[in-house]
This record gives sequence, C-alpha cells and structure tokens, in this order.
Amino acid sequence: MLKNLQIGLMKQIRQFTAIIEREGDGYVSLCPELDIASQGRTVEESRENLIEALELFFETADLSEIESRLPGEVFVTRLEVMVG
Repeated sequence: MLKNLQIGLMKQIRQFTAIIEREGDGYVSLCPELDIASQGRTVEESRENLIEALELFFETADLSEIESRLPGEVFVTRLEVMVG
C-alpha cells in the first residue's frame, strides 16, 4: 500500500481546501484535510505560505503519516444556525 501511495504522490498536482480568516493584524490559513496551518500579513501572503507549508509537508513527512492524513472524501458547505 505504501509503495502505491509513494508512486501516486510523485510530482502530481492535488487540490486541497484553504480556509483563510483574519486574526489580529494578519491572516491565518488552514488546510483542514491535512490539519496544516500558516499565516501572513495579507490574504495572498497567508495563502502562499500555506502552499509552501503543504509542499514542505509532502517533501519531508513519512509516507505513513501522509497516508493517515489524506482523506477519502471532503465536503465543504455552508450552514445556517439559529443563534440567540
């Protein structure tokens, strides 16, 4: 299984979700699929820093860790909740 994962991870482009929100004077970005976060002074800097963090993760992480973090299916949706 790990060998198939290693072959499947070789130089391919994958799409992940980024959630970016203001925090204080800057922005925090999170990839919820892999639970990796970064930050920046602007939305774009935060986004670029998250991409760099994800690339570093894939370059350095053990294959078993990558396999355990990669989700099967992810659904992103908005929710309406009664407040108050």
